Amino acid sequence: MPDAQTQELSARIIELAHRRRRFGYRRIYDLLRAEGRPDNHKRVWRLYSEAELAVRRRKKAKRPPSERTTLAQATRPNEVWSMDFVMDSLANARRLKCLTVADDFTHESIDITVDHGISGGYVVRVLEQAARFRGYPRAIRTDGGPEFTSRAFLGWAHARGIEHLLIEPGKPTQNAYIESFNGKFRDECLNEHWFETLAQARVEIAAWRRDYNEVRPHSSCNRMPPAKYAALHRQNKGSETQSSGEIV
Repeated sequence: MPDAQTQELSARIIELAHRRRRFGYRRIYDLLRAEGRPDNHKRVWRLYSEAELAVRRRKKAKRPPSERTTLAQATRPNEVWSMDFVMDSLANARRLKCLTVADDFTHESIDITVDHGISGGYVVRVLEQAARFRGYPRAIRTDGGPEFTSRAFLGWAHARGIEHLLIEPGKPTQNAYIESFNGKFRDECLNEHWFETLAQARVEIAAWRRDYNEVRPHSSCNRMPPAKYAALHRQNKGSETQSSGEIV
């Protein structure tokens, strides 16, 4: 019979798996490690398997080789932001439009703006507000949607010296970073909530965004949350700059 510590750990694994239904055992292990638990990944895998919690793999659509475009990787925060729209609806069938903006390097969710309609001018206001806290990006990657090719957006980007990286029509793989983020957003937030009002949707989505940035481990961020990864990068860069100054 399992000891009390093993039973408690198994219960916590099951609790996390039910709360985060798209998480496999590795991400659950990352969450347990962030809680300060010393358990090794083999033990977590054994208890996870015994509880029959394996996530069903989704079949990926096969695309012709010509559609697979390699993206140039960002090398620092604010080098490239990617953005797109995700559509949803309220319980009364009224449309919800979500503008998602992410940093390609840190994988942070810069903003998720939710409203019934979002114009090019609205997009500019969102980006300008984000830039007050983060600074302006060197480039922004989008598809050819009317909001992203509007005079308001293009004029703002030109005035701020921001390069507009426009992907080819019908090739979302050229905007793979935001496509990946949007997939997580749909699976872990939109598909898990039934929104009655716009205000409720904004509250629930803002809570998910905070969890994504500050709690949820990301495989591309050395298995840590994006906000922590970004903070460590800034800290390391600051140390390098200071050391360089001392040498000079």
